[in-house]
Amino acid sequence: MRGLPGPHPAPGPEIAKDADHDHCPPDHIADPRPAFLFMIARARGSTPIASIPQWLYLALPVACALFLFASASPAAAGQPLAELAKPGRLLMLRHATAPGNGDPPGFRLDDCATQRNLDAEGRRQAADLGQRLARAGIVRARVYSSQWCRCLETARLLGLGPVEPLPALNSFYPRPEEREARLAALRDFLARLPIDGLPVVLVTHQFTITGFTSGPTASGSGSLFQLNGSGNPQWLGTLGDP
Repeated sequence: MRGLPGPHPAPGPEIAKDADHDHCPPDHIADPRPAFLFMIARARGSTPIASIPQWLYLALPVACALFLFASASPAAAGQPLAELAKPGRLLMLRHATAPGNGDPPGFRLDDCATQRNLDAEGRRQAADLGQRLARAGIVRARVYSSQWCRCLETARLLGLGPVEPLPALNSFYPRPEEREARLAALRDFLARLPIDGLPVVLVTHQFTITGFTSGPTASGSGSLFQLNGSGNPQWLGTLGDP
């Protein structure tokens, strides 16, 4: 049997017997490299650990971490747009790009000129999403929107039908004291939607969507849900490609 590199003596019969147990390295081996590299060396037969390239030694922990993150991350569960065409599906969409943060002091819901609004890129983004939805077979839906102008404009540019303002979708930023009441009103609305009807699109704000997904949502993106007759529809994944 070959000895391990460095000052360690070749393992005797008892050590070799222990090393075969569950294919784990013996505890007394003080090699600084991780145990999984020891197992890789054993799987390759007589290849000593010292011969494993340094780049592989450094890259494997990073690769393992990325794999575990992708497996556990909700954002990894992207759903095709065609999923929205199925009965009882719900899209909770953040308004398209509107530069800035919050709204100017003294803004009014009945005056778009006082609010933060979509720019040309945001309008293009919303219209493009509408075209992508049409190509995926979604040409008609029940569309509801926050009363904020950037949400209403996003909803109209989707081209999926009439847009109905819904106060339960309104922003509660920067008024956290309104969060629970606003989300409770939205959950009550969701519980009354048919579970086998037309697709439903809700155009709202990031913090509203976070109340259902616990994760950030980019402008013009969102999450898909399956309505189930409760205020907590089943989350299916983030909005993906056609």
